[in-house]
Amino acid sequence: MKVLLLKDPKEGELGPDPYVHEFASYGLQATLIPVLSFEFISLQDLSKKLAHPEAYGGLIFTSPRAVDAVKLCLCEKGGIKEAWYNNSLRKQWNEKPIYVVGKSTANLVKEIGLAPLGEESGNAEKLAAYICIENSSISLPLLFPCGTLKRETLPRCLHEKNVPLDTLAIYQTSAHPSFQQALSDYFSEQGIPASITFFSPSGVRFCLKTIKTLAGDSINQIKFAAIGPTTAEAMESEGLTVSCSAEKPTPQDLVACIRKVL
Repeated sequence: MKVLLLKDPKEGELGPDPYVHEFASYGLQATLIPVLSFEFISLQDLSKKLAHPEAYGGLIFTSPRAVDAVKLCLCEKGGIKEAWYNNSLRKQWNEKPIYVVGKSTANLVKEIGLAPLGEESGNAEKLAAYICIENSSISLPLLFPCGTLKRETLPRCLHEKNVPLDTLAIYQTSAHPSFQQALSDYFSEQGIPASITFFSPSGVRFCLKTIKTLAGDSINQIKFAAIGPTTAEAMESEGLTVSCSAEKPTPQDLVACIRKVL
């Protein structure tokens, strides 16, 4: 049985993508198609802020791209690279909480030498609740590097609890330049998949129309899945029936929810 996952393959893995591997272990053939492209912005501003951990109460990462932006800052000559890797700057940040959503983001945070907290929260709303419980009396702002299309869930929840936040947009999201051709090729060669999973609200916005056109009258045969509640909400707002939503953004949780509806 074939399933279509609208996401980038996991980079840096020696074996198959974790999602492909997990689906294969249950006899499901998963295909990955990237539907989003990212452009990094304001990296100099991010470097300046990272150079002053004393000004912040901690860090928040809600996407792998935000961590990638930090990695790019650490590659710049004459920037914060030396101070980071000689342990002084990294040590100062590790004395503060580094909050993350999801295991993928947590693993990337570990790669830059930081210790993540809250990875089991699974989504921004739950992470915000976790932050408020862990830090009921935060005086310094939390640094929140994010995308230009970020949802307001986390900032709103923290604002309601009087938790200060310094938000910095460090990447822009657009449609992947080849996603339409890739989707067309998939439907032509593989036919109608049993399930399609969206991994972000942006993915829904950019490619749902193309999928509807390609699937035609067969679209009702497809079980549509979401990686989490925010994406599920975006799908429903477009009039799409969400067959299931992963409890947490992990390969295991996604496979479990899809297997229940297939």
